[in-house]
Amino acid sequence: MFRLLRTFILVLFAFVAGMLFERESRQETCEAGGGLWIENICVGVELTND
Repeated sequence: MFRLLRTFILVLFAFVAGMLFERESRQETCEAGGGLWIENICVGVELTND
């Protein structure tokens, strides 16, 4: 039972770390493109993925 709980906690930790990493990446991309980052939304510029 402890193994299952430990696995769940590790997976949860990895998921949260990935979400935080992706959020920071999007914020940096927004600011590098001249946009304004307001409440998890990039405002003021159109960004394209080339």
